[in-house]
Amino acid sequence: MDERIGKWLFDIQTAINEIYGFLEGKELKFEVYQQDKMLKRAIERELEIIGEATNRILKRDASYADKITDAQSIVGLRNQVIHAYDNISDENIWAIIVNHLPKLKEDVDGLLTD
Repeated sequence: MDERIGKWLFDIQTAINEIYGFLEGKELKFEVYQQDKMLKRAIERELEIIGEATNRILKRDASYADKITDAQSIVGLRNQVIHAYDNISDENIWAIIVNHLPKLKEDVDGLLTD
């Protein structure tokens, strides 16, 4: 694996672990997330990092689009969080955390152990 790609995958893995760390000890309910502005901003920042690292990986080696589930959507989310910050849906971010982050973690962990 290319050294830079490995570094960016590690950055994604770290950001995912940070998100899980932010949620540790909290009741995993949408209402808890929605009412905690600092938690929301922290998670959004980690999603920006995930999206930027994914974007860099894809620019370096487009074949990773098949190795990282929904890679283009991850980059699109990053762009939305950064450029359309005033149009971020708490429901969409929560759905990503609950439904998509576990699969991304699985993909990245697998790529880093190969």
